[in-house]
Amino acid sequence: MSVELLDSGTIVNFVEDEEAFHVSIQDRFAHLDADHDGLLSYSELLKELQSLRVLETHFGIDVQTDPKELAHVYKSLFVQFDHDSNGTVDLEEFKSETKRMMLAMANGMGFLPVQMVLEEGSFLKIAVERESNKLGLAA
Repeated sequence: MSVELLDSGTIVNFVEDEEAFHVSIQDRFAHLDADHDGLLSYSELLKELQSLRVLETHFGIDVQTDPKELAHVYKSLFVQFDHDSNGTVDLEEFKSETKRMMLAMANGMGFLPVQMVLEEGSFLKIAVERESNKLGLAA
């Protein structure tokens, strides 16, 4: 984990860089696809959804959450990814929904920089590193 400064532009620029975004999506998808069948089952995607810790923290402090409520939230998130409702998520569904979620996050952030704790390998961390590398090359 590291503390990074980012704004909506960092996220939007990453998502709009089709090559960089696609490579990151492919890498994450391949990592999650434990049985290498080209599809993510609920159990395979669940690990990624759980890493988001949607309801399990309140401003970084762990809180007790009803397991039934958590299961419902994770199932609802899976349904968001499963566009064709076939019970699995393919690469395009994963890419499309991840892009939608990241752009929604960027929209909510606005244009002012925000300091965040980011996990290594997360899409936001990759976006920040990409921007930092571009700035380093321009200097």
